[in-house]
Amino acid sequence: MKFISKETKTFKIFNALLEGEKLTQAEASKRFGVKNLSAEASRIRAHGYAVYANTRMAGNGVQVTEYELGRPSREIVALGYKARSLGISL
Repeated sequence: MKFISKETKTFKIFNALLEGEKLTQAEASKRFGVKNLSAEASRIRAHGYAVYANTRMAGNGVQVTEYELGRPSREIVALGYKARSLGISL
């Protein structure tokens, strides 16, 4: 498996999530200069980590998506094993 290079914004986002932080697009943009947090989450997922996107209502009534690192469900793990047995995974 290819590792995330330490010099990238993806690694900075991954580190924040690994430390238990929840990140919104606004926070990622301000802290790390990331323009598309969804794409960074997809890159981290491609490395085998469960990144969840949860929506919530902010104090000002705006809907916000927060990203956090979690544990994959049993269903997702089972799908991974099934894909591997069919030869359609890494």
